[in-house]
Amino acid sequence: MNNYSSRKERRIQLLSMLLIVLISSPLLAGFNSPVVKDRPFYEKTGQIVWDVHTEEKKIAFTFDDGPDPKATKEILDLLKKYNAKATFFVLGSKVEQNAELIKRELAEGHEVANHTYSHIYFDKSVNTEKMREEIVKTQQALEEVIGFQPKLFRPPGGYYNERSVNLAKHLGYTTILWSWHQDTNDWRRPGVDKIVNKVLKNVRNGDIILMHDYNPGTDQTVKAFSILLPALIDRGFQFVTVSELIQSTKSIPINK
Repeated sequence: MNNYSSRKERRIQLLSMLLIVLISSPLLAGFNSPVVKDRPFYEKTGQIVWDVHTEEKKIAFTFDDGPDPKATKEILDLLKKYNAKATFFVLGSKVEQNAELIKRELAEGHEVANHTYSHIYFDKSVNTEKMREEIVKTQQALEEVIGFQPKLFRPPGGYYNERSVNLAKHLGYTTILWSWHQDTNDWRRPGVDKIVNKVLKNVRNGDIILMHDYNPGTDQTVKAFSILLPALIDRGFQFVTVSELIQSTKSIPINK
């Protein structure tokens, strides 16, 4: 090997070593990084919950983006009629003007959880301080209304990465997503029948079902929900909050 080739090879080696050092640098770790851990890791540690493995016929309906004066009230009326419980992932920007609805949710045995202040997607373009602001502002708004901090957090759109998961944990939250086969896409206004069939054809013990109590299609959501509740009761299912569902198994610790 001539001297030129030898020097070229050494330069390549040095550049490779430098790249490795930069990638592993703590200054860059977690900074706008993509998701580098997979679902089994997060499920095992309990840092993210998609659904719960249980032999009991229990499922959790969840409603995002509210409260809404009309749709949330109608959903609460249905839950009360069928003695069912649900979890509401609320936006901080809507808490103050809908405080009585949130108080009603708790008074009737439902769960209230954090869904950011302004429904911002936690993708790699959002820095950690902005994420913190979105979670903490909603937390403060809820504490003013209900007097305590909820324990569950759902990132809008299901966007998450290591930074958001670690931040939520640091702030005292467990990140909650939903069963992949139970995304009703009700916000797209797919039609009442499609929403109903999506749930009924795929329902399993321990499902976390995603719906919305504020979106352009809430009329379809409410109608579909009025069909789903009696149909699922006929199949023997119980409707519980996400925290109650998690408590059905000892394998998922709720962040405390």
